[in-house]
Amino acid sequence: MSGVKEPELTTAAERDEASSASKASKSEQTRTLIVETALRLFRENGYDRTTMRSIAKEAGVSVGNAYYYFASKEHLIQGFYERIQQLHLAASQDVLAAERDFGARLAGVLLAWLDIAEPYHDFAAQFFRNAADPASPLSPFSAESQPSRDAVIALHREVVAGSTVKVDPVLLAQLPELLWLYHMAIVLYWVHDRSEGAAKTRLLVSRTASMAHQLVRMSRFRVFRSFVLDGVSLLRDIGWHSTSDSHSKE
Repeated sequence: MSGVKEPELTTAAERDEASSASKASKSEQTRTLIVETALRLFRENGYDRTTMRSIAKEAGVSVGNAYYYFASKEHLIQGFYERIQQLHLAASQDVLAAERDFGARLAGVLLAWLDIAEPYHDFAAQFFRNAADPASPLSPFSAESQPSRDAVIALHREVVAGSTVKVDPVLLAQLPELLWLYHMAIVLYWVHDRSEGAAKTRLLVSRTASMAHQLVRMSRFRVFRSFVLDGVSLLRDIGWHSTSDSHSKE
């Protein structure tokens, strides 16, 4: 109607919120671009020969902007870890939706990781040289690696929770973390595996996932219970703090 002021479609607060969300989205896009560019250059040129300057140039950002998001090339690898976890989670959904057998779920999730990580196999040993240093932020046990570590543990918690396996209650609280340690052992073997398509690692996953299933099932039997309790007690004594304790109490 003529002479009637149209109401504003958004309030000032809503516009500010939309603007902040847009900036956050753009920031995340830039961060992702830098990571994906770095991964491509790592594959093409190798980790050691790739510099932060070359990453910034290929990504179309300033060197200062690259360092704003990542303090060093080593810290950028944390972004790689996060990206791998995102891809791994997505790649695991089919097997988690289709399988209820614990061994099949575990093997499927680990094989999905191998599929996702395969393009980076050639320079994985270069990562490992840094990750093997306990003081390195790239160590899987470091504080900097905690978000990626927690993401993998959460995925293994889903492996257990969605399966039909019956687990001793004492072991259940620690099992996702134990599966993460098993996962790290698989990764270590994979780093050194030079068989075609990491065939030996895939065989290791298939065989050991089945063995893990049998061990978890046997944990419920009285004859193995003292062994389970001693193992869990040892983990606590050496300072391994289960992040799933809070989940088991919910």
